[in-house]
Amino acid sequence: MIQFACVGLDHRHIYGMTEGLLAAGAKCAGYYTRDEAEPLEGFIHRFPDVPRFESPEPLYQREDIQLIVCAGIPAERAEICIQAMRHGKDVMVDKPGLITQEQLRSVMQVREETGARYSIDFSEHFEVPATLKAKELIEQGAIGKVVQTVGLGPHRHNSHLRRPWFYEKAQYGGILIDIASHQIDQFLWLTGSRDAEIAASSVGNYANPTLPEFEDFGEIVLRSPTASGFIRVDWYTPDALPTWGDGRLFIQGTEGYLELRKYIDILGEEGKDHLMLVNQDRYERIDCSDVPITYFEQFLNDVTDRTEFTMTHEHCFTVCRLALEAQEKAVQLG
Repeated sequence: MIQFACVGLDHRHIYGMTEGLLAAGAKCAGYYTRDEAEPLEGFIHRFPDVPRFESPEPLYQREDIQLIVCAGIPAERAEICIQAMRHGKDVMVDKPGLITQEQLRSVMQVREETGARYSIDFSEHFEVPATLKAKELIEQGAIGKVVQTVGLGPHRHNSHLRRPWFYEKAQYGGILIDIASHQIDQFLWLTGSRDAEIAASSVGNYANPTLPEFEDFGEIVLRSPTASGFIRVDWYTPDALPTWGDGRLFIQGTEGYLELRKYIDILGEEGKDHLMLVNQDRYERIDCSDVPITYFEQFLNDVTDRTEFTMTHEHCFTVCRLALEAQEKAVQLG
């Protein structure tokens, strides 16, 4: 049985990451986090039997722990992962795994030197059944050759839950590094592109003038040799919406198209994971709620077998590089 430890509990994604690994058969040997981490109370409630450590060092040094899971402050994630890899551990980290070019170079170098498995949990890809079903349909040829994706990633601000670091750009990196990394990952994966270029990008702060370092809007135009993509992300989800964001994904093929309503179908069907398929033969709504989530089990297999089946390191770091480039090139709006 693989044992893992959590280091850094500053984002609620740590709940799903821990739950997913436990369900896949791993055991959580302990965790370390700062006292002021907002998700701490919820973590203790969900996992009351997991022991807390006063320092991460004992977790790094234990030989019976193979994997470190991290959802710390974004600016600190790279160093946590580097320390873990240098202690012989594999790593699963929340997005964004890093927020600067220097961190990217360091993480890539240490991963290469140590041979560690390093995975960023792009949850809108790995943990959304509709996204997994879309890839399956694409591979079956249901919509021909994919030529464009349009990814929309609105989020609820929930300012009452946010700690000061959330509004400091040196800590969170910027909205394109943070949120849009999801959509960059999906563009590459769904179009079969190994790389892409950032044709244009912009960021803005339209609704939060008292938070000068916060970005509440961002967009990217990107293209590869075979496809193009548009991405829009924001922190504008209205309070009336009964979920954190109306995430959408449109995939245009030469023989049809897909629309994904990942978390809600406004005034339509109940539930989530809705996928609409239109091609030369049919148009239909596909309920994806029974599509299995395999990311955590597959990554544990990668840890055991020293493979890259879940996601190649090349793909993972390409997503990081493109997100950094988009943020660096972004025109300031608002």
